[in-house]
Amino acid sequence: MMSAFAQAAGMVFDPYVIFVMMLASIYGLFVGAVPGLTATMATALLVPVTFFMPPIPAIAAIVTATAMAIFSGDIPGCLLRIPGTPASAAYTDEAFALTRKGQAEMALGAGLVFSAIGGLFGTLVLIFASPALAEFALRFSSFEYFWLVLLGLTCAIVITSQSPLKGVVTLMLGLLVACVGLGNPAGFPRFTFGNAEMTGGIGMIPMMIGMFAISEVIRYLVNTNPEAELVVEKVGSVLKGQWELTKQYPKQIVRGSALGTLVGALPGAGADIAAWMSYAVSKKFSKTPEKFGTGHIEGIVESGAANNSALAGAWIPALVFGIPGDSITAIVIGVLYMKNMNPGPTLFTTQPENIYAVFLLFIVANIIMIPLGLMCIKVVKQILKVPREVLMPTILMFCLVGTFAINNSVFDIGIMLACGLVAYVLEENGFPVAPAILGVVLGTMLEENFVTSMIKSGGALSGFFERPIAAGLGVVTLLVWVIPALMAIKRRHQG
Repeated sequence: MMSAFAQAAGMVFDPYVIFVMMLASIYGLFVGAVPGLTATMATALLVPVTFFMPPIPAIAAIVTATAMAIFSGDIPGCLLRIPGTPASAAYTDEAFALTRKGQAEMALGAGLVFSAIGGLFGTLVLIFASPALAEFALRFSSFEYFWLVLLGLTCAIVITSQSPLKGVVTLMLGLLVACVGLGNPAGFPRFTFGNAEMTGGIGMIPMMIGMFAISEVIRYLVNTNPEAELVVEKVGSVLKGQWELTKQYPKQIVRGSALGTLVGALPGAGADIAAWMSYAVSKKFSKTPEKFGTGHIEGIVESGAANNSALAGAWIPALVFGIPGDSITAIVIGVLYMKNMNPGPTLFTTQPENIYAVFLLFIVANIIMIPLGLMCIKVVKQILKVPREVLMPTILMFCLVGTFAINNSVFDIGIMLACGLVAYVLEENGFPVAPAILGVVLGTMLEENFVTSMIKSGGALSGFFERPIAAGLGVVTLLVWVIPALMAIKRRHQG
């Protein structure tokens, strides 16, 4: 074991590997900070480059780029209310509210520090508990995934601070959007209105950019008092106060990291769902839930740790069984096969030095995230010095280019603009837009797992409670629904 570890250390700390990691870090930071370019896209674009690399540098490039991209997605979300990646969307409003209060450095620092801590936590779990967690994840069938997705959708109601009913409305709107096109178990075109472009469904990225970025541009255009809309003009020391936050929220950090790792280890879940669920859990168990949505750092601390720990968690089923935990590891598995590192239990015995090298790569990537992230923030925060009348058209241009680049489709631009207008109208009337995004993310998964489960059980709903894990998740989900209603009835009766 020690000889394999020493061999792995020699491979990872090779000057060429370190050079590759530095380049991949810069690339990942750039991709994550540009709205519309996701960590998955960053991985996909790296694959042709890895053809010409040995195994360890190839994996180093992917691990480093994805970790950096997930973190840097927080930066435009905090400064401009435009999440760079879907994993940052869960707490974009919270971070932007902190920026408006003059605390942008706190939000950016929390995103950086606790992303690194969450990533290191997930790596430790990956190192010491890979076989056990992967075996647990493999017990999940369509029944368990149905309850898990339903629990995730319930988070959309929890994170709406003022009116849960309005959260339900926008969630249903997101689920309706998820129904559009051929992406359903029957492969039947729904809500396409005879338009061939609609058969592919409404893309989540154009919708997300529209709802967060275009709505902000529209708000600026129609605002009669633009000075009131200006955010803080400078960002102070990013790391200042982060140690105090660590001492203040230790439970939240551990809970977010653990939940992120567990959700990441479930095939098909990923960092996006982990961040949403962690933010909702943070609000549910907070001593001051009324502060969420007004610029409260607690939710950012917990969900920021969750989305990066989910990256490491997703590698658990990928390495142990060759089953992708998310879209990123689906690409990674192809790279592993290409480099003769066939994933599976035998990889741990036949090529232990390569496995140890992967573990070390995760540790190094999360450590160098802090200094490189600080440099990235210093560059990007210059955005705040740009006048809004120059900044807003520039944002609009990047949104148009980024949306078009996804599928080279003008139709996606139309979707983005329409979603921006809808989001503006919703927000002006007090409806939160975040649940709509979550509805699109989870809607297809909910339907597929429900239909598959009904086919397995012969149409009997009792099948959702026959398996132990499914029954446990089902009971928890139903309790989350019922307990708040019972408490509201009790309060009304007492009143």
